[in-house]
Amino acid sequence: MTAPSTRQKSYGYVLSCEDYGPRELTEQARMAEAAGFDWLWISDHYHPWNDEQGNSPFVWSVIGALSEVTSLPVQTAVTCPTIRIHPAVVAQAAATAAVQLQGRFRLGVGSGEALNEHILGTAWPTAPVRLEMLEEAVEVIRKLFTGKEITHRGRHYTVENARLYTRPEQPVPIDISGYGPVATDLAARIGDGYINTGPEAGMLSRFREHGGGDKPSFTGLKCAYDTDRDNAVRTVLRRWPNSFLPGELGSVLPTPTFFEQATQLVTEEHVRNGPMPLGDDPEEHIRSLTAAAEAGYDAVMMAQIGPDLRGFFELYRTKVLPQLPR
Repeated sequence: MTAPSTRQKSYGYVLSCEDYGPRELTEQARMAEAAGFDWLWISDHYHPWNDEQGNSPFVWSVIGALSEVTSLPVQTAVTCPTIRIHPAVVAQAAATAAVQLQGRFRLGVGSGEALNEHILGTAWPTAPVRLEMLEEAVEVIRKLFTGKEITHRGRHYTVENARLYTRPEQPVPIDISGYGPVATDLAARIGDGYINTGPEAGMLSRFREHGGGDKPSFTGLKCAYDTDRDNAVRTVLRRWPNSFLPGELGSVLPTPTFFEQATQLVTEEHVRNGPMPLGDDPEEHIRSLTAAAEAGYDAVMMAQIGPDLRGFFELYRTKVLPQLPR
């Protein structure tokens, strides 16, 4: 699959599986392509962050549907291939997705969150162990992408006489999510590309300097389009307050109920004073996307929080996407 050029910027839309059901997501993919977006990100969750979001369809089923309704490239942002789903099964799912999308698929992976991965009753590992598991999982997936029969006996995973028969002509690119220095170094060492969130220049520089070179980089942002800015603030506070939680909480809290308890500390002022574009001023949206592009990211993805999707896509089609740096 063609990677975004380090000389040309591209912009994508985020399909939030936490927030919408499968039919709504496929319709949003159609709308995103019609509005002029270049990419689709899709999240991979077992649970939403809170009950207000209220959805969590199986991402691989949704990707199959996307292959029939859009010609845009698709990237998972991100799949955890370590606990909830064995990496050998993730390899099969990704290979099938790439065939369905005719090579327009990139597998974005990360070390995961307890919210999704604890459901089988296994212990939630520490961050160093999670990254160790991620590295071995990527090794298993890459071996299977060769199409050869493989047997693997590692520290965390065993695979015996496994072979992928349905797979694309070229191995699926594997992009690694990294929000801290250790994960970013791992991404630089083993990833085909790098995934982060926000206009974070420091970690991207580290990725480049620690072996990432000119590999493609992706980042994701959120906005709340609404003709009423105050209503946009309330919508974010109701549906996505988890975006404002600090530190490791997002990785270790195990249930939507725990997230709801933690986000009681998030206020309207946190939302108003945060970096998220709120309302319908195109300049605010342009500034947010431009900052991420100028930080060096090759592809910048935007998620809409709130119900007015037609208004969001119309704003971006007519007033935002045409003004962005390319």
